[in-house]
Amino acid sequence: MGQKKEFKTEVRQLLNLMIHSLYSNRDIFLRELVANAADAIDKVRFESLTRPELAKKWEIRLAIDKPNKTLTITDNGIGMTEEEVVENVGTIAKSGTKAFLQMLEEKGDKENLPELIGQFGVGFYSAFMVAEKVELTTKKAGSDAPAVRWTSNGEGEYELDSAAKEEPGTEIKLYLKGDAEQYLESWKISGIVKKYSDFIEYPIILPEVKVNDDKTETVTDKVLNSQKAIWLRKPSEITEEEYKSFYSHLSNFGGTDYLKAIHISAEGVSEFKALLFLPKEAPFNLLMPDIQKKGLQLYVKRVFITDECKQLLPDYLRFVCGVVDSNDLPLNVSREILQENPHLAKIEKTVTTKVLSELKKLLETDRESYEKFFKEFGRILKEGLHTDFANAEKLKDLVMYESMNTEAGKMITLDDYVKAMPESQKEIYFITGDKRESVASSPALEYFRSKGYDVLFMTDPIDDWVMQSMFQYQKKNFKSIAKGDFEVEGAAETLKAAQEKFAKLVEFLKTALGDKVSEVRFSARLTDSPCCLITEGNALSPHLERLFKAMHQEVPESKRILELNPKHPLIEGLFDIYLKNDKAPELTAYAKVLFDQALLTEGSPLPDPAAFAKSVTDLLLKSITGK
Repeated sequence: MGQKKEFKTEVRQLLNLMIHSLYSNRDIFLRELVANAADAIDKVRFESLTRPELAKKWEIRLAIDKPNKTLTITDNGIGMTEEEVVENVGTIAKSGTKAFLQMLEEKGDKENLPELIGQFGVGFYSAFMVAEKVELTTKKAGSDAPAVRWTSNGEGEYELDSAAKEEPGTEIKLYLKGDAEQYLESWKISGIVKKYSDFIEYPIILPEVKVNDDKTETVTDKVLNSQKAIWLRKPSEITEEEYKSFYSHLSNFGGTDYLKAIHISAEGVSEFKALLFLPKEAPFNLLMPDIQKKGLQLYVKRVFITDECKQLLPDYLRFVCGVVDSNDLPLNVSREILQENPHLAKIEKTVTTKVLSELKKLLETDRESYEKFFKEFGRILKEGLHTDFANAEKLKDLVMYESMNTEAGKMITLDDYVKAMPESQKEIYFITGDKRESVASSPALEYFRSKGYDVLFMTDPIDDWVMQSMFQYQKKNFKSIAKGDFEVEGAAETLKAAQEKFAKLVEFLKTALGDKVSEVRFSARLTDSPCCLITEGNALSPHLERLFKAMHQEVPESKRILELNPKHPLIEGLFDIYLKNDKAPELTAYAKVLFDQALLTEGSPLPDPAAFAKSVTDLLLKSITGK
């Protein structure tokens, strides 16, 4: 007859908390029990280094008994004596693994510590989420102590009894609840093992029953896990086929073609290994944050924790997929929610630095591949320029743009741009817009074209936002050619003279255009076109305004500056008409056409296309007929 004992803690409340609140996913119970089994094998395997008689073929076995509604997990690990069962299983949160590690450290054998995951001693009790009764039978390896059976229904007490078990190790039999009978299906158990324990070092075996033609049954052992944690191996030992297979497993969209595999092996204060992949092509959901998984897969000692660990990579590197396997990352007791801790920040810093370093290396050694990569993921990478100030300079080396002096589709880096700058050029010039065709036809480019200065074309939707916080590169300031004042050496006198000469025309245009413009002035920015529209320094660009409106965000209408070319004959012609008759009705029509023309050349939509078409028709008619 067994002896009954109470748990050594405030049992009912704590067990109730763990069974009903600690884990949000019931499948976790099998992950925890398999991890505990792997721990037990690790311990005896470690001892077998000095006691060879303990060595054997290590394995974890699962067994399903549908008639009796039981699921059994068996390992041939270290096992426990009765005293250890009371100490480690009878006391909640008394971790045998933690004590084992402490014992080894006290012996001074820190160099050969086995990698063990069970640091909290509560994973075992997750079994009560699915089981109405748990029966644990165990025998200590290398000990003459008899086997012992521990039984409990999780209600506050447990029963200890002797057991007939010849082989060392531990067997845990779960008598499943009525609403947990799905765990009697082999497909369900296989799926959980594949998801959470696929890379456990030891084979996880589930007997498979096959009905023969003569209706007899054949039972064969089926190994459920791959045991192939390739991130723990040396790159030289991994074949291309293995890389492709693993990338396909991680990428979630069926592709096997990746651009580059990146290995990380970090030692010291925070120890971890990682295998990351740079993809070749963007997945369909890259720009759909609501349905896109973010983050790397996190393992602790080969045990799967989560496939959306966002803390391991900054959001602008969300296209990177891969695995991080930590030796010492602290988790909360359920292992489902990561704590905010220095280890996590150190891992993120190391991983980010490595990815950016590999991208820089790719840019320098395989420019063609990098350009293809950047066209797929560049707009995502650029987010870091605005959000990751610690790595902003590294990111500036990686971004690419088309420019006025490049052919369509050809991209250059900021370093390329600076190296090609004439000695007289002091700033990095850029213009933002919807697409190359619209910015390439902007009148604001005319002066720069005449001077031989290049202008970067920033046509990604994110560029306007990023440039609000990107001020310098290699100690050269960025300057938008379509914003703010523009000074040309020696042009001040010419502009002052034009402003005085055409003062009355300027006042008329201001009045005629009303609240469409904030100012009308002359500028040296133009060489061929009669006018252009400029945004004041701190105001939103028209491109950014359109983007906000497309996202149904309210933005205040910004008034633009109409800049005139003092040397253009159209300005002289308008002034002549004004001098002859400052009340001429066509003058107002001309002013509005001038403004709409400026909108068209910068790629902005017309507020009233029909009115513009009528005005142009009237002008053509007058020019042709004289009426």
